[in-house]
Amino acid sequence: MSFGDLKSCAGLKTLDDFLQTRSYIEGYQPSQADTSVFSRLSGLPSTDYAHILRWYNHINSYGAEKDSFPGQKPAEETNGPSPAKDEKKDNDNDDDFDPFASDEEEDAEAERIKQERLAAYEAKKIQKSCNYCQK
Repeated sequence: MSFGDLKSCAGLKTLDDFLQTRSYIEGYQPSQADTSVFSRLSGLPSTDYAHILRWYNHINSYGAEKDSFPGQKPAEETNGPSPAKDEKKDNDNDDDFDPFASDEEEDAEAERIKQERLAAYEAKKIQKSCNYCQK
């Protein structure tokens, strides 16, 4: 998982969501992954990102010790948990499959929604063409 650009709101939101249930980027102790992500932040995060702020203050409290954290510094674009860990989480979640579900019900509902949207689009298109004619 990559957090993306940590200077953008989307990147910060991704990191904040990730740190919601974790104290560190990888594992149960500070590592070079934490140092790498820490260095990519442009400074003290906004209070809108409470989990990043908590993590930032904790990592910042180590001062110069940050450079001696265990592990190897990950590449810039791959900061975050290793993909293998995320794949395990995805494979463990089989709750979304219902073997007794009827495909016909879903198809009929999808078709109904599609027809409603097409009708709304056609009505909007006709209204636009009428507006152009009146001008």
